[in-house]
Amino acid sequence: MLKAALLFILAGIAEIGGGYLIWQWLREGKTWYVGLCGGVILAVYGIIATFQVFSSFGRVYAAYGGVFIVLSIAWGWWIDKKTPDMYDIIGGLICLVGIAVILIPRSG
Repeated sequence: MLKAALLFILAGIAEIGGGYLIWQWLREGKTWYVGLCGGVILAVYGIIATFQVFSSFGRVYAAYGGVFIVLSIAWGWWIDKKTPDMYDIIGGLICLVGIAVILIPRSG
């Protein structure tokens, strides 16, 4: 489970970071190579996800969606300096519960 968690976090940082660089290029007027770096990082994100230990693509991406939400809230707080409000925190906690439910080991 530790490997899965680390891969989810690494994929999230790559996806959010790559998207952020493209945002900086297109919305904030940064140079084109900032956007290019963002695109390369987004491609790396797609590769990272394939290293997950779970066999179901849908289950991996469903659980990752919750991780992405939580990491996006954290990114906004740490990078954009936007403190999450009570609703952000509650929503993030709900996502963490959803991740746990999706990844609960079960037979069949």
